[in-house]
Amino acid sequence: MTDKALGGGGDVDYDVHGQGYARQRRTDPRIAAQVTQALGDARTILNVGAGAGSYEPLDRHVIAIEPSTTMRAQRPAHLAPAIVGFAESIPLDNQSVDASMAMVTAHQWSDLGAGIRELVRVTRGPIVLLTFDGDAMRSFWLSVYAQELMDVECPRYPKIDRLSQLLGGTVSVGPVQIPFDCTDGFTEAFYGRPEKLLEPGVRRSQSSWTFLAEGVEFQIVERLDADLQSGDWDERFGHWRNEPFYEGSLRLIVSTGR
Repeated sequence: MTDKALGGGGDVDYDVHGQGYARQRRTDPRIAAQVTQALGDARTILNVGAGAGSYEPLDRHVIAIEPSTTMRAQRPAHLAPAIVGFAESIPLDNQSVDASMAMVTAHQWSDLGAGIRELVRVTRGPIVLLTFDGDAMRSFWLSVYAQELMDVECPRYPKIDRLSQLLGGTVSVGPVQIPFDCTDGFTEAFYGRPEKLLEPGVRRSQSSWTFLAEGVEFQIVERLDADLQSGDWDERFGHWRNEPFYEGSLRLIVSTGR
């Protein structure tokens, strides 16, 4: 029986699709610095939907919760093992941690409202969410080649305003600049390295591709590959190869003072 069968869980079964995830979706230190700053001086931190442990501070006591066996198995030895659990039912007492974090996971929760209420319930201090703004995703150049991908990916992400309202307190929302050599292999991380999106291993670590109808992924890759080989991509978008950062749809949401 998979962890998904235990109840809860999101729209992707990471026991099936999570193999190799940790190799591609590694902590980017520049993004991590912003997450750590948002956590403030918290000493005990809950990480919900912890996956392989990206962005967990190494100098704090972290309680990691992750439903997928495959993802838990990819956590490196220097991180604490993750507890089996779901955002919608966190096995902690009220106000039991200094801070909470949820890194690109809220869109996976089966009940967003329940998940946020649980974070608020167990957290004394800041709640830090890293997420994508689905409304801003379509400005990324990949939309030209992968409209089908955007059509399934963009609606998956909760509206930023809704997340802010559910969190309550004093909420700040800020764009996160994505560095050119970003080590966290989400789609926009390759804004200036388009050839990487031709690699099957890279795409397998981006859950959006799993929602495409049979054969569509191949068609998207063919379109992009053809324009890279012909030089059309560089003619239209090649300036991104020289930009040190991309400010796309990645957002950091911080709730304090509830």
